[in-house]
Amino acid sequence: MTMPLPSQAQVVVIGGGVIGTSVAYHLAKLGWTDVVLLEQGQLSCGTTWHAAGLVGQLRSTQGGTRLVQYSTELYRELESETGLATGYKQCGGVTVARTQARMTQLRRTAATAAAFGLECELLRPAQAADRYPVMRTDDLVGAIWLPGDGKANPTDLTASLARGARRGGARIFERTRALGIGVRDGRVTGVTTDAGDIAAEVVVNCAGQWAKQVGALAGVNVPLHSAEHFYVVTDPIDGVHTDLPVLRDPDGYTYFKEEVGGLVVGGFEPEAKPWVAPDRIPYPFEFKLLDEDWDHFTVLMENALLRIPALHTIGIKKFYNGPESFTPDNQFILGEAPEVRNFFVAAGLNSVGIACAGGAGRALAEWIVGGGPTMDLTAVDIRRFAAFNGNNQWLHDRVAEILGLHYEIPWPNREMRTARPFRRSPVYHLLREANADFGSRMGWERANFFAPPGEKAEIEYSWGKQNWLPWSAAEQRATREAVAVFDQTSFSKFLLTGPDAESVLQWLCTADAAVPPGRTVYTGMLNERGTYESDVTLTRLSAQEYLIVSSSATTVRDADHIRRRIRPDQRATLADVTSQYAVFGVMGPRSRDLLSRLTRADLRNEAHPFGTSREIDLGYATVRATRITYVGELGWELYVPAEFAVGVYEDLMRAGADLGVRNAGYYAIESLRLEKGYRAFGRELTPDYNPVEAGLLFTCKLATDIPFLGREAVEKAKAGGARNRLVSFAVGSEDPMLWGGELVLRDGVAAGQVTSGAWGETLGRCAGLAYLWDPDGGPIDTRWIGEGSYAVSVGGDVYPVTVSTKPPYDPAGHKIRA
Repeated sequence: MTMPLPSQAQVVVIGGGVIGTSVAYHLAKLGWTDVVLLEQGQLSCGTTWHAAGLVGQLRSTQGGTRLVQYSTELYRELESETGLATGYKQCGGVTVARTQARMTQLRRTAATAAAFGLECELLRPAQAADRYPVMRTDDLVGAIWLPGDGKANPTDLTASLARGARRGGARIFERTRALGIGVRDGRVTGVTTDAGDIAAEVVVNCAGQWAKQVGALAGVNVPLHSAEHFYVVTDPIDGVHTDLPVLRDPDGYTYFKEEVGGLVVGGFEPEAKPWVAPDRIPYPFEFKLLDEDWDHFTVLMENALLRIPALHTIGIKKFYNGPESFTPDNQFILGEAPEVRNFFVAAGLNSVGIACAGGAGRALAEWIVGGGPTMDLTAVDIRRFAAFNGNNQWLHDRVAEILGLHYEIPWPNREMRTARPFRRSPVYHLLREANADFGSRMGWERANFFAPPGEKAEIEYSWGKQNWLPWSAAEQRATREAVAVFDQTSFSKFLLTGPDAESVLQWLCTADAAVPPGRTVYTGMLNERGTYESDVTLTRLSAQEYLIVSSSATTVRDADHIRRRIRPDQRATLADVTSQYAVFGVMGPRSRDLLSRLTRADLRNEAHPFGTSREIDLGYATVRATRITYVGELGWELYVPAEFAVGVYEDLMRAGADLGVRNAGYYAIESLRLEKGYRAFGRELTPDYNPVEAGLLFTCKLATDIPFLGREAVEKAKAGGARNRLVSFAVGSEDPMLWGGELVLRDGVAAGQVTSGAWGETLGRCAGLAYLWDPDGGPIDTRWIGEGSYAVSVGGDVYPVTVSTKPPYDPAGHKIRA
């Protein structure tokens, strides 16, 4: 008998694939038993059932790796708990390299594994053949072996999670389709289905490739688009057995997994085939595949035949063409939607759903129950996207590139090619005429560097020093020695206004916001755990008005964080004014000379000291000039109404011609800020680290009795001592190029990881920031740091470095107060 749909539940989960059942399972594990899961067809019938089932543990971030590590632990134990097999087998994984560039990547992968505590072994081609005897190896450079990798049966895994959820109290309703989402006063109220209405305190959108449609029912943007995804299953092959590892040949875009004595042969072709728009996915679409397309599969099949010669004489049992949804940046989507309270999303798993479902399901369940994430989920947080990312035509064009990124060499500073240019600053055309190469952040086209006349403004990717480095080095020299202009329009910019604006910021910010109008404050914003949610610069404009400036990528996230914490009784309103103002950084020892040629304002130290912000005339325009720097030199950030931006930029370049003014890009900013030890959110400052570990206690108002969010946790961390500590470093040789992610060795033992690295032209070598930890698990202080001898592993080559809690360039800050 089918039980009737209840009229209410604490949580409704929409979607009965592997991620939906995982969320329901983990909610029940955390004691939330009043959970209803709705599936429009049968469990796993959407995209889960045709997943390849690969479970590779090592991800690009420690947080992502921890999610998959938990998944493997769960899948191993689930059968004994539920009585249903998951098909999980830890068979290990071999990844091979055909080129030296790929082998460098694999050596970096091995170093990352050491930093994350995962077992990983570098292999010669002959050793790889021992692990995978049916593979051809004469064209290989090398390989790596990850013994913790495995595989699972997607349908069995989903059924086992579902049984575990039911045993925990969750109720599952198949063939029940969500038709509407109730929202009142910005908060979810329930779900309308074809079997009736159900009121709910929380709704979780786990609808796979239908998640964009389901999100739209609540007015929530879920940027994803489906693409056709191919693999074949072969007849049995001699030498293929159930314990054969998973094989990945990324230079050939292919992977291989044993199945019933044969192989699953699939891959991620460089140019994918987008499927229909998200709002046109047919219904019903249950356990269905798309038409075979052998022509499109050719690039994968040719490479598979090269790697596994036996395939020349083996038959194909089945061709699978199953659509799967992908996000615009190849990271999945997790978290509470900023548009609607208590509406959560777990979708867009980008072909890593089986590997990530266990950990992602637990992470989201903890978020729902606890009111916030328990770890750094910034890379997958739904708030990294804005409404414009939901444009279906843009998504269609972008997804053609995204699928192929799975096996593309993850070059440092790689930029997306498709669906660009997108957002453009008012002076974009002028920077393009100046021969800029553009990168993209939150959709903004931003100048990375400027190539000299006659040179192509494009990146030639490599692991070493790339072609643009001399041009960026010249921009760095101009900033240190003369004056440079940076277009920083992409900054996120907000106005917080109202009688209670100060009290809102006093609670949200680590630093004291009660400054006079015309003063700026650098501050962190923390969560209840005392770790970073953002770092921002406040400028008090008047008694009831603040300008808040944060990083380009965090516009939606920062606005949501602030708005959630404005109490109903507080009179304060936040407005996003990002697109209303261009921002020009005018930086360098001659910046005062340049600006003084265009303004009547007094810019001397006595009249306009560091940290001062005021409106000034600049040519025909009136702009806000804030004396601040992210590059460690005398300088001003000019906040210019968008309609005046072109005129101001032209005036700056004309007036500074004889002062040596030049355009400079974000690669120069990266190098300059690292020489100065300035932190960046998302790398040095994340929800995994607190101000004690980040070396930013000086930004915390602990000497006052003013409460702020996370204060108790910070005080506890200060009393207990740091378990991680951020340090500046400089490499002892000019030879290597660092990009971030490199392993740090202390006395020859893995004891840290580089968060950011770049060429420092002033130092004549690479510099950066890195977190250190004690391999023995003890607290870290300056004495412990000073007693060690340090080195970094750069693609397997080890170079000595000097480390310090102070920046290598101008540690006393004389330059910025000149």
